[in-house]
Amino acid sequence: MIRMQELSDFYRGRRVLVTGHTGFKGAWMCSALLRMGAEVTGYAQQPPTVPSLFTILSLEKRMDCVTGDIRDLKKLQAVFTERKPEIVIHMAAQPIVRRSYQEPVYTYDVNVMGTVHVMECVRQSESVRSVINVTTDKVYKNREWEWGYRENEELNGYDPYSNSKSCSELVTDSYRNAFFGSRELAVSTMRAGNVIGGGDFAADRIVPDCIAAAFAGKNIIIRNPDSVRPFQHVLEPVMAYLMAAKGQYENRALAGSYNVGPDESDCVTAGELAELFCKIWQARTGEALRWVSRGDGGPHEANYLKLDCSRLKRSFGWRPVWTIETALDKAIEGYLECRPGGDAVSCVDGQIAAYIG
Repeated sequence: MIRMQELSDFYRGRRVLVTGHTGFKGAWMCSALLRMGAEVTGYAQQPPTVPSLFTILSLEKRMDCVTGDIRDLKKLQAVFTERKPEIVIHMAAQPIVRRSYQEPVYTYDVNVMGTVHVMECVRQSESVRSVINVTTDKVYKNREWEWGYRENEELNGYDPYSNSKSCSELVTDSYRNAFFGSRELAVSTMRAGNVIGGGDFAADRIVPDCIAAAFAGKNIIIRNPDSVRPFQHVLEPVMAYLMAAKGQYENRALAGSYNVGPDESDCVTAGELAELFCKIWQARTGEALRWVSRGDGGPHEANYLKLDCSRLKRSFGWRPVWTIETALDKAIEGYLECRPGGDAVSCVDGQIAAYIG
């Protein structure tokens, strides 16, 4: 269980820079930090989707927001110089596998050189003490194993997105070895599984696709119903990042690479997730839904992916809080509150409070 009081005491008044704060995951991260009393600065381009959770939550009015491209080194350097962050959570990315096939150069530019720019700014900063680089479970060379990948497995993502995140891991490790060893600075990479939650409107993601179909009264289309993924509510990795940033700030020996995923019993297939979505949707709204399997001849996607999170549990005492059923129910609740007339701010804040209990 997350120890809320310890996290709040640590982050209250702490200067935190979040790159990619206008994205879905970034909006949840900033909401959690604001609830803890942190001084939050966000650096990102305009929200990547319309609608966006960032806009729905009016976060631009509640925190220090800088509009900028992670590829613009000079502007990013100026933000580090002016805001003097103590903690950096690097979340800016091109995060969609399918888009990476369409725009591989852009994907590598953002995910690799963006990381180089963040690490270079950290290298030049005297204020930064703790850095979390958010990557993905897809950094591993996928051998379709039935057991979870561990942090010492080979990094070699297949598609341009996954591979660019593997490269981001290597960039981080190089800077850590070459420049940060003698400093009071701790840097970790965090490899999270597939996140779900209210307010994700990205294309080509299973829960946003389910929501879009539900709102339109159409059948849910599942491309690969037998694919196993480590689905988890977005608050699971968000709180893990915050725990790790705090832990390594206080003890540099904890810096490293960590997986963040659900327990074995909550790793489900895409078809099982869709079936559960239909069940919860009907319970909440009274509307019946069905899903159908329909491949679209799209690019390669792994069939089987799990994570071994033993290291994170051992190092920080972290444990998943919500089952896949609870996570999906919370996600649907969040989407319903994101509609006109809903209260997404209270919903997000309430879910954060319930999670950290």
